[in-house]
Amino acid sequence: MADQPEVASDTGDDSASEHGESLLTVLLALGANLAVAIAKVVAGLLTGSSALLSEAAHSFADCGTELFLLTALRRSSKPADASHPFGYGKERYFWSLLAAVSIFTAGALFSIYQGVHTLTGHPEDHKNVLVGYLVLAASAVLESVSLTQAIRQVRAEKTKDDLPLWLYLRRSDDPTVKTVLYEDSAALVGLFLAFAGVGLTQLTGSPMWDGIASLLIGVLLVLVAYLLGRTNMNLLIGQQADPRLVYAVRDRLAAEPEVEAVVDLLTMLTGTDRVLVCARLDFVDSVTAADLERACMRIDGELRAEFSDLDEIFLEPVPRNDPDLQARVRARYGPDRLQAPERTVSKPTDVIGK
Repeated sequence: MADQPEVASDTGDDSASEHGESLLTVLLALGANLAVAIAKVVAGLLTGSSALLSEAAHSFADCGTELFLLTALRRSSKPADASHPFGYGKERYFWSLLAAVSIFTAGALFSIYQGVHTLTGHPEDHKNVLVGYLVLAASAVLESVSLTQAIRQVRAEKTKDDLPLWLYLRRSDDPTVKTVLYEDSAALVGLFLAFAGVGLTQLTGSPMWDGIASLLIGVLLVLVAYLLGRTNMNLLIGQQADPRLVYAVRDRLAAEPEVEAVVDLLTMLTGTDRVLVCARLDFVDSVTAADLERACMRIDGELRAEFSDLDEIFLEPVPRNDPDLQARVRARYGPDRLQAPERTVSKPTDVIGK
């Protein structure tokens, strides 16, 4: 396993620390967005700017998003019980999905409406524009504080996972931090658009720029809602664990003396830092039933000790040459992923692919 990428193995203290860090990130975002939303409403009414009112709707939508994320953090930490034997980890994905929906309905649709309303001949006369500029500047400061915390947490986690930023955001199983990062980034871009709309309207005397700024803010929020919705949809329907973890577990199983071949390996994220593993293994023919039971218990313990993200582990003895099982593996991974195994114990052959 010398060439195997290192897979981080978090401790329980690390998981608790990350939960607290996520909570701090969400609370900072909620406080910043609530203060900004109230200020934008006042400024929008005083100036008559549709772009500022769109930004107010944006901030109120973000407040709703943070409330959903707080619910996600609280409910997803409940322990498993008889009605939910795999725990409540996926509740984080459900509430984060509702957060994405709130961004779309409360923020994007209102912003688009404001833009269309202004462009179709119902503009408000701009007045007290200095108030608008001051509110936008103060909002940028508050949003930057929240964004800085989100960026700090994302950098720490991507460094721990040894991943570039784009790949970390793609693979991350914690949608709460990603949601705050996206919405705060969109908030700063929205503030720039609102500033440009108010400024160009003041310079040209044409309310068209204010309406265009509102439309662009709406489009921006639609994009953010889509990205977050797609992320949480994939997590809800059962996404595979980090490929590096999958390959490391595969190699660890293949190295066991009782295992002749790893026939199939299924993983699914059941929550943040929670992975379900189902491994179908062809054991050597000399292993007795009693040896098999002891081997499965030992392998389970070794996997949990090495990979603390593993929450539930199922080991199933199977014959590797079963045609029905081979057909299912081929259908899932493709024909080039299933290799003809050689019966050797000293060098186990990977059947699920590289």
